[in-house]
Amino acid sequence: MATRLSPVFICVSLVVISGLGQLVICSQEKGRYNDVIRMKLGAFSDSSNNQNGGGDQIEDIALFAVQEHNKRENGVLELGRVLKATEQVVAGKLYSLTLEVLEAGEKKIYEAKVWVKPWMKNFKQLQEFKSVVPSFTVSDLGLKSDGNGFEWRSVSTNDPEVQEAAKHAVKSIQQRSNSLFPYKLIDIILARAKVVEDRVKFEMLLRLEKGNKAEKLMVEVMKYQNGKFH
Repeated sequence: MATRLSPVFICVSLVVISGLGQLVICSQEKGRYNDVIRMKLGAFSDSSNNQNGGGDQIEDIALFAVQEHNKRENGVLELGRVLKATEQVVAGKLYSLTLEVLEAGEKKIYEAKVWVKPWMKNFKQLQEFKSVVPSFTVSDLGLKSDGNGFEWRSVSTNDPEVQEAAKHAVKSIQQRSNSLFPYKLIDIILARAKVVEDRVKFEMLLRLEKGNKAEKLMVEVMKYQNGKFH
């Protein structure tokens, strides 16, 4: 009687990098995406493509990840930019990408993993593609307890989270305004943040323009762990 082969296999190979041996172990298992080879290896390192000016290749891999996800999930995501790229040496390379994408006009963060075999033309395989909900933690903000909670901490006005909070504030002001002239955000003069239970409170001094008139407004915005501002 012929022996039935198991769908699970293990492959072991020795990869030599700069004189150092690295053991590569991979296994095939059924997951969300059928027939996907899932790599189980060591830590990721910064992508050498970024370090050596190979940004175009990273962009191509990122675009492939978004397009492949759209194909599998019937999605309509658009690639904005690559925020971070790291890689693992496997039977080829496994790229881990943090991407900013547009979903229905809204910026969102996704993480993708793409397996590439450079010696095989056009071999790319999407391993993982998942949404990341940005959230602040005490350690992220570097806050210290004042005995009753967490004290205010100054944060950069260039921080993407601060800028998104400022945009939300201006949008809310505009919705409550009866003026024929829309408010326009000119500058974030200063900003600070404070952790309050499961959310972060931003306090910002904004320089706004309405028509030909400039105004300075102090605003407060709350951001919850689900990523929503209020």
